Amino acid sequence: MKASRQLRLSSRRAKLAVLAALVATLVSLVSLTGSWSLIDLRAYDYLSILGRPPLPEDGPVIVAIDEPSMAEIGSQWPWPRALHARLIQALRAAGAKAIALDVIFAEPAAAPENDQALAEVLGSDVVLAGDETLIRTPQAEQFVRTEPLPVFLERGAKVGIASVDLSGDGTLRQIPSYQDGLAVTLATVAGAEPAHPPRRALMQTFGPARTYPTVSYYQALDPESFLPEETFRGRVVIVGLSLQNAPTISGGGIDAFATSDTVFSRGLVAGAEIHATIYDNLVHRLFVKRTGAAVAIAAIVLASLAAALAVLGSTSWKTLGYGALALILIFLASYGLMRLGHVFVSPLAPALAFLGVAVGQAGLDYAEERRRRRAITRAFSQYLSPALVERLARDPSQLKLGGERRTLTVLFCDVRGFTTISEDMKDDPEGLTTLINRLLTPLSEAVLNRRGTIDKYIGDCLMAFWNAPLDDPDHAVHAVQAARDMLTALGDLNAELEAEAKAAGRPPKTLRIGIGINTGECVVGNMGSARRFDYSALGDAVNLASRLEGASKDYGVPLLLGERTATLAARKFAVAELDRITVKGRSAVCPVFTLADGASQPALERHRAYLARKYSGEIAADDGLFDDLKAALPPLARYYERERERLSG
Repeated sequence: MKASRQLRLSSRRAKLAVLAALVATLVSLVSLTGSWSLIDLRAYDYLSILGRPPLPEDGPVIVAIDEPSMAEIGSQWPWPRALHARLIQALRAAGAKAIALDVIFAEPAAAPENDQALAEVLGSDVVLAGDETLIRTPQAEQFVRTEPLPVFLERGAKVGIASVDLSGDGTLRQIPSYQDGLAVTLATVAGAEPAHPPRRALMQTFGPARTYPTVSYYQALDPESFLPEETFRGRVVIVGLSLQNAPTISGGGIDAFATSDTVFSRGLVAGAEIHATIYDNLVHRLFVKRTGAAVAIAAIVLASLAAALAVLGSTSWKTLGYGALALILIFLASYGLMRLGHVFVSPLAPALAFLGVAVGQAGLDYAEERRRRRAITRAFSQYLSPALVERLARDPSQLKLGGERRTLTVLFCDVRGFTTISEDMKDDPEGLTTLINRLLTPLSEAVLNRRGTIDKYIGDCLMAFWNAPLDDPDHAVHAVQAARDMLTALGDLNAELEAEAKAAGRPPKTLRIGIGINTGECVVGNMGSARRFDYSALGDAVNLASRLEGASKDYGVPLLLGERTATLAARKFAVAELDRITVKGRSAVCPVFTLADGASQPALERHRAYLARKYSGEIAADDGLFDDLKAALPPLARYYERERERLSG
């Protein structure tokens, strides 16, 4: 048994290893596709807005080119560049230490004096936006770089590329990879030391649109009249379009983008605020690195191994709880790495790998369980009632194969005079088979209906037992009830045979049976060879039950009970001791009993008195006691006749 368990465990481990390797390989291949990358980025969106860092207090201030400003200025966009010159002067006067204009001045103005006015106020504290665009044609791909007019750069203004990289779903998550990006250049001009993140680094957002301190353009033109004195002092300022208070995905917006926050806010964020977010990510080292394929695959493999360990023993309803806990831990680990280590390892592929192994093994276990249930059903349906077969199929642990010691109640039932019946029907073997089947069918049903197990058929003999493979506390009572049902079924069959014989004009055949029941310790389990075996019982108690069946004809009763069976059944039935005998193969004296249905207590007392005289040798054949006992106990009438015949010699 131990070797068998070890073999099953080794087999399960090997299958789990194959399953884990297969799942890890498939999930790894899927995780390398572009579509899956977008799913990972969406997971980042959800995780990144949980417990995100607060907005830095020294971050940029946004000067919004918005609808109120257009109303106050009284001009549609684009505005004269001389107006931007006034803004720069006002911001400097208010204490701004660096100014970025997210506006591209690549073409000369219609009025040259406007360009001249702007050029005169530019200096090294101003960053002007540039653009870099990839132009794809069927013939080639070409980067086109657009910069401000040389006249602006000659005055010391810096160029910052304002282009951003959008993910495949149109969401802005990545830190631009330009070494001279607008945020990088602005940070350098402001005297900060911006970090240089690796390629594909992800930015952390601080909130939805208008999270950054924002003032209207017209207010910044005259801060003394409209704004607190410290609004721009010592701060960097980013000037850009913000034409809608909170642009939405459906409505769109000019120079507005979807970010990780858009998942919940459904709003777009203005380009100027995007550059402010990038600025703080670089200056305060808040960006999140994306791991490469090697780390992602390693996480998938680890998750597959963890799932294999979780289901190594078995799968059950507890597996669902373990799986849920494992998924929570995977997501917590991903979140912890992002928050504490600023590294994003997507939890989705490892979670999928864990589920793939766990669910896959659960499916295999379910299929194996179904196969085992079918095997149990096939094996036991021949000698167990359907209800017991179903119980075993639902809970195979109740079945211990290979042999175990149990207290059983064993029943043998044999047809009396079968040799004579066979001789009479030697020319009709089909009829003999039909007759035996008509008898054994109701006898078998009597066993199964009383929760018994049919061990075997030996010609015209039936062997059954109770209390295996399932526990049956009332096994002796159920066995005796089955015997009574057998005798009732035999009477019904004899009535049918008599009616059939009368209709056919032939002598009737009357069938008789003998039943022996005994209770004792047995070994029960699968007995036989490795190629063929039966679920059977062995032991002295089985042999005694067989001997009792054979001895029943000597006492003129159809049923004999062993002593232990009679003791257990006495609480339900009236039993009467008949004799103390020594059966073939046993040296011990065995009391034998039978049922005394309908006997009164006084009648049973008279019978016990008779037995006392019998055992002491005080009974003679001509004793008138026999006639009195036959009248008092009709079920034992034939027994008393046999007793008188025995004494007569």
